[in-house]
Amino acid sequence: MADDETPRKEIYTYKAPWTVYAMAWSRSKPDPQSQFRLAIGSYVEQYCNAVHIVKKLPTENELGVSLYKAGEFDHPYPCTKILWSPEYSNATNSNNHYTHGARDLLATTGDYLRIWNCSPDDPNPTKECLLNNNKTSEYCAPLTSFDWNDTDASIVGTCSIDTTCTIWNIHTQQAMTQLIAHDREVFDIAFARGKDVFASVGADGSVRLFDLRSLEHSTIIYESPNLDALLRLEWNKQDPNYLATFMVDSRRTIILDIRVPSMPVAELGGHLGCINATAWAPHSSSHICTAGDDSQALIWDIASMPKRPVEDPILAYNAGGEINNLQWSAAQPDWVSIAFHDKLQILRV
Repeated sequence: MADDETPRKEIYTYKAPWTVYAMAWSRSKPDPQSQFRLAIGSYVEQYCNAVHIVKKLPTENELGVSLYKAGEFDHPYPCTKILWSPEYSNATNSNNHYTHGARDLLATTGDYLRIWNCSPDDPNPTKECLLNNNKTSEYCAPLTSFDWNDTDASIVGTCSIDTTCTIWNIHTQQAMTQLIAHDREVFDIAFARGKDVFASVGADGSVRLFDLRSLEHSTIIYESPNLDALLRLEWNKQDPNYLATFMVDSRRTIILDIRVPSMPVAELGGHLGCINATAWAPHSSSHICTAGDDSQALIWDIASMPKRPVEDPILAYNAGGEINNLQWSAAQPDWVSIAFHDKLQILRV
């Protein structure tokens, strides 16, 4: 591979039987037989889709394979997002009744929010529950994304094309609240560090800030110049003053400081194609990765903002195709995963 110019680069590839889109790193400590664990979701334009659980062998086997399928389950429609529970890895949570039975949970969104149980006794996860807040209609409004609250792992927030965000308690399997968040479709939702504050972006071009303790009003902290749709939202968990977002068909990532609303504190260029994903470093407040249709994943150091503009990335990786998605491992922050075509690739950074 042309990417392997230096022997120090560690790059591992898993080839799926379909286009890979949704992707998540496990947050728990890996078992002794595997170095990593990820979940990836198919993107097939039909009802029948799938999720694979992918693990990495500590060393390559005799066939030169490192990443392998450790489990799978069928999923209706493509997953718009996958996340592993923060609760399973959070040993400090004294109220944790899931870890008592070593319950390892995975959540997916598509037509509905589903919770899956990844039992250590069964390689294939089983469905725990399906959460649906629409009791009056046989039709559902697809869910575009969701986030799992790191501080209180009973809380999951979903967003939908029907303009709403719904906050769920997955322990009781009840909706805590549902609110009309935007004037048009909501495309992403993300919790800040802590339990109560979250933000959303959508087709109306706005970033809106909410607080679970006072949902009577929200704060618009940014609107795109021509009210172009904002597709994704990433909250900096090391410095919760900062958010990253990007517009549809845009080559630039917008960095926002919630203390200075309405004006980006920085804009990251560098890409020759549309941005599809961003991910903050889980262990550093000043590093962020962006990826897009130009097949590039770029890592930026934004420590100099706002005093001077951030013009060039500190690291660039060229993938073998347009990058659909990107995740930075919180449990093992030396590793980033990308998805392009039918491949999951993990890179040591």
